[in-house]
Amino acid sequence: MRMLFFIGFLVIMLGGLFYALWHVWYLLPCAKVWRWCVVILMAACFLSMIPFLFGVLDRLPLHLASFCYDVSTSSLFIMLYLVMIFLVVDMARLVHLLPKNTFHESWWQTGVLAAVMLAIFVGAHIRYLHKVRVPLELTTSKPLAKSYKMVFLSDLHLGYHNRRAAFSRWVDLINAEHPDLILIAGDIIDNSVRPLREEGMAEEFHRLNAPVYACLGNHEYISGHDKAWDFYQAAGIHLLRDEATVIDSTLCLIGRDDRSNPRRKEVKDLAAPNMNGLYTILLDHQPYHLEHAEQSHIDFQLSGHTHRGQVWPISWITDALYECSFGPWQRGDTRYYISSGIGIWGGKFRIGTQSEYIVATLTSTQP
Repeated sequence: MRMLFFIGFLVIMLGGLFYALWHVWYLLPCAKVWRWCVVILMAACFLSMIPFLFGVLDRLPLHLASFCYDVSTSSLFIMLYLVMIFLVVDMARLVHLLPKNTFHESWWQTGVLAAVMLAIFVGAHIRYLHKVRVPLELTTSKPLAKSYKMVFLSDLHLGYHNRRAAFSRWVDLINAEHPDLILIAGDIIDNSVRPLREEGMAEEFHRLNAPVYACLGNHEYISGHDKAWDFYQAAGIHLLRDEATVIDSTLCLIGRDDRSNPRRKEVKDLAAPNMNGLYTILLDHQPYHLEHAEQSHIDFQLSGHTHRGQVWPISWITDALYECSFGPWQRGDTRYYISSGIGIWGGKFRIGTQSEYIVATLTSTQP
């Protein structure tokens, strides 16, 4: 099944690449030699994804691997928008809303397209760099040892593109909140542990001024969950893998293994022996079957994974796939937050979505 998905993905991507390059060829009003130069350069940027897809990045020097990752995955999103623009133009020409010579050997149309694409993706990159602080108030009738200030995160995707310098800025944002706890709902690691080791990323985690608890995400399985576990230990992260821990005798944290593990425990099996009237927070990376937390009387569930598609219109797909693909949600007495993530996979662009961290305050209504 995974191989069929990979082959289908590859066919669609190569088809989109051919469609976009074919239109670029006929748009450019220059000699064939220059058209070939532009088309070959665009194809090379996209095809630099090959080392990424076939696991060769770890054998390249770190800076070269990062360059290939950034160029190839950015090209993927740029190609998506080129394909959408060319499809709109083709349909408009088909129904005679535009003349047949639209986007055909025209300097001014080439300039307009280049300006539009530049504006879209420069703006999208700036939007990604801006981390949105989301306040969240949680109350409970259950007794608490004190009020808790917690920072919720998901989908850091640290690796070849989110390097130590970027993570260091995120650490500063988190420390500025002076939290009691930091909870991470999976995908701390992107596709490989290697860049985290070479850059000493574990040292940045030790700069965090509060205990860090996390569950695994699907990318920890992609990078190798045993390697991820070694990194978590070095970074001082408390990994909850189908297990629970109790804070101050009144707060229960449950971390569920990712659904990449078909033998992970059910929510009810994790909750029943551990809750005992405590306020219970469930970390579960992928927000499938939200009803399970409600049925198990979980107080709050933190998830991520969706990124809300990262860019429009992929956000429409994630909204259709999940009961809730982003933001706060509620089922019965159980509250949820599905984070679009502070980091990102691939090209550093946000269009119609946001990179965020959640600052939650948990208080009891009991005196």
